[in-house]
Amino acid sequence: MNTPLPTTTQAKSQAKALRTQLAAQGTEIGHAQALERVAQQYGFADWNTLSARIANTPPPEWRIGARVRGAYLSQDFTATVVTIDAQRPGWFGVELDLDQPVDVVTFDSFSNFRKRIRGTVGPQGTSQERTSDGVPHLTLHQ
Repeated sequence: MNTPLPTTTQAKSQAKALRTQLAAQGTEIGHAQALERVAQQYGFADWNTLSARIANTPPPEWRIGARVRGAYLSQDFTATVVTIDAQRPGWFGVELDLDQPVDVVTFDSFSNFRKRIRGTVGPQGTSQERTSDGVPHLTLHQ
């Protein structure tokens, strides 16, 4: 299959558009049936299989070698994706090689710069881990 997979939101939007199109032609189908048809358009036997595959596939802009933007400990960066792997549905472990090192210490008289960072990001591109003020440790912009 050479067609890139949609996100879950895109696939559901496609199902909704399919239902609307078929209804305009006089054929009513349920949402579940529309999801099944969308899955088949991508070469999958059913919606559950497509949905599971989507959840375990990182967004195309996060592929190995891709250039990404984001923030690590509230510091903006640009980087190259070195590794990426599925941790659990919708969550991906990433290793990034930053263009410019970021200081991971906020104390004025001490610094610790990192050029390579690792983290786990979820469906929104943010880590579960947060700083004391609630900001995600790692954010990848999509």
